[in-house]
Amino acid sequence: MSITVDACAAQHQGDRKEQQDRVAILPHARQRGVALAVVADGMGGYAGGALAAEQVVHTAKTSLEHFAPAIESSRILLENSMREAHSMIRASRFINEKDPHSTVAMLLLQPGKVTWGHCGDSRVYRFRGAEMLFRSVDHSYVEHLIAIGRITPEEALTHPNRNVLITSLGGKEDPKLAFGEADDLTDGDAFMLCSDGLWPYFDEAEMAQVIAENSARRASEILIEQARARSGGVGDNVSLVVIKVKEIPPATGAPAVKGLARQ
Repeated sequence: MSITVDACAAQHQGDRKEQQDRVAILPHARQRGVALAVVADGMGGYAGGALAAEQVVHTAKTSLEHFAPAIESSRILLENSMREAHSMIRASRFINEKDPHSTVAMLLLQPGKVTWGHCGDSRVYRFRGAEMLFRSVDHSYVEHLIAIGRITPEEALTHPNRNVLITSLGGKEDPKLAFGEADDLTDGDAFMLCSDGLWPYFDEAEMAQVIAENSARRASEILIEQARARSGGVGDNVSLVVIKVKEIPPATGAPAVKGLARQ
């Protein structure tokens, strides 16, 4: 199947004094149809979080520039990028006297295959039409409590420690990383990466419907507008990437990445 991709990266500062998230869609300079999407949610006080998130995107860009898809592992690319960002953020503590950290969600798109990884509570979703096929599991205290049966997913939404992470890039210990891959892409598949400024305001069915019924750009606008309306004036930074897979007739050529936009 020949595919084209409709993709959009978007963000909003929310009600915070500073935008500490970073979001990007990075096309490969030499390999058509290869692109890396990144959402990084920085933490660590004024300017510190923004610097950490910026480091994540910078490291991802550098890793992609040296990536040779024909001979290198997609997962290794993502893992090395995140670990390198972790090391660089740790090193920056001695330079700027901040306490920088960042979560991250990354997705590498290649012809016929998608590979993703994440650390912290920035999420990766996979949809097929109006159905959710996959959602990454947060590296958070409440997800740990859910896993051991102490609380339900519904109770996690209002738990007093719902924002406590058990790992992130830039922490004292090596980060916990998780990965996934899909090679059964078909028309109507979609992926979303987002920070925790977005996902608490939606259930999966609502997200899937918005993305299925709209272009990547319009879906991003709707999700941000609704998150802002539901945040009650105390909303966090919001960042997301929406990627929609569409089938094209074979005569139109090789897979391409199109429709990239940033709000």
